[in-house]
Amino acid sequence: MTTPPSLTSTLAAHIRGAIHAAGGWIAFDRFMTLALYTPGLGYYANDSRKFGWMPASGSDFVTAPELSPRFGQALARQVGQALQASGTREVWEFGAGSGALALQILEALPEIQRYTIVDLSGSLQARQRERLAAHADKVNWVSELPAQMTGVVVGNEVLDAMPVQLLARTDGAWYERGVAVVEEAFVWADQPTELRPPMEVEGEHDYLTEIHPQAQAFVATLADRLQAGAVFLLDYGFPEHEYYHPQRHMGTVMCHRGHLADADALQDVGEKDITAHVNFTGIALAGQDAGLQVLGYTSQARFLLNCGVLDGMEDVPLTERVMVQKLINEHEMGELFKVIGFVVDSAERPWSGWQGMGFAVGDRSHTL
Repeated sequence: MTTPPSLTSTLAAHIRGAIHAAGGWIAFDRFMTLALYTPGLGYYANDSRKFGWMPASGSDFVTAPELSPRFGQALARQVGQALQASGTREVWEFGAGSGALALQILEALPEIQRYTIVDLSGSLQARQRERLAAHADKVNWVSELPAQMTGVVVGNEVLDAMPVQLLARTDGAWYERGVAVVEEAFVWADQPTELRPPMEVEGEHDYLTEIHPQAQAFVATLADRLQAGAVFLLDYGFPEHEYYHPQRHMGTVMCHRGHLADADALQDVGEKDITAHVNFTGIALAGQDAGLQVLGYTSQARFLLNCGVLDGMEDVPLTERVMVQKLINEHEMGELFKVIGFVVDSAERPWSGWQGMGFAVGDRSHTL
């Protein structure tokens, strides 16, 4: 009996074909796209379980909405304030994962008239439909954005999954790092490039880092389509001066599987997540250049505290308190994760002088 090919071997063969068709080399952002999003095979496009608390569940990582419903309830307070200020009644969520955040926001904000999920994964859409069945009259799914849209956009851990380009400085010269094939195995391969990081990296030592054209293009597209409303993006990352610090010389690309992390993106394609930290300065500039106004930028801990995540905690079980602490503790998610907000400013609905509650205390916009 012939053993059927595994998901990894089938996806690897597909990527090798793409590399050969491109002349033997593809940039890392192309490799990352194929590894994560190839229909039916890529990590986010196959049927494997991604989200969960523990490895025993077969999951690879946990996101904030799975840790505690208080995450979504706190974010919902900011979303509700922005809906009222913008005069809109629709929420758009990108990369809704298990549907946990959507459920938390819908239950907290009955005034939402439509909740639109943008998610390319058919398997994740199926999980979301099951989880959100009680709100089927409000929820719909799309694979692309309309020419015009209004409402409040949310994205939790979306930017980090957008493909990045790798730049390597070796012996003082800059190269773009990509992927080639040697004896059927994927290997790193560098090519000379005119690309550079957005700021000079001090020193002469070898240095590996990322640039984020796809994430910045995503924000510019939101700015182009959003006619009224606001945007709230939550993810792990740094402002530019920290991102390209001379000591961060190994880059930030990481893989996640079974609640463990590794840095080898070329192994076991399709079976693990591939991510990179976010350059929030680049995200802010992309939004501003496209016409959005930065509402605020702060740590996840400060944002959630401003939005009342601890309200009523006196009467909740210890287990839930522990999970909330993971969301806000500095050594867990509280400091590594950041929140950036944008608004659409217009003569009909000016935002000048309006302050989002999530940024009322501890706004760090001046550090971007």
